[in-house]
Amino acid sequence: QVHLVESGGGLVQAGGSLRLSCSASGRTFNMGWFRQAPGKEREFVAAVTRQSLNTYYRDSVKGRFTISRDTAKNTMYLQMNSLKPEDTAVYYCAVSDRSNSWGPPSPNGYNYWGQGTQVTVFS
Repeated sequence: QVHLVESGGGLVQAGGSLRLSCSASGRTFNMGWFRQAPGKEREFVAAVTRQSLNTYYRDSVKGRFTISRDTAKNTMYLQMNSLKPEDTAVYYCAVSDRSNSWGPPSPNGYNYWGQGTQVTVFS
């Protein structure tokens, strides 16, 4: 069983920055961030594989967001810079506790989800 605690969401002006954190208790393999805006489906944002061997980003956040993980703390981070109003959403931390056949960008590859943290970007 893996328990996830997210933090770091908030209200920020366009062009500003936020840093999300996701602390996990238990075994973690791939870790990722997804987001869901009102009236839209949940979408992939970024993922980092075990031991930070690989990172993945959706195209719209490349160059602005950076995902990382601290293995010793079992914590994942999402540094979000140059935020835009279209980044407004609830951001969810996701973790898989074992290897699977789903690629890191697929929500099907994660079996634990955080409670979500709101990110609101105003212009």
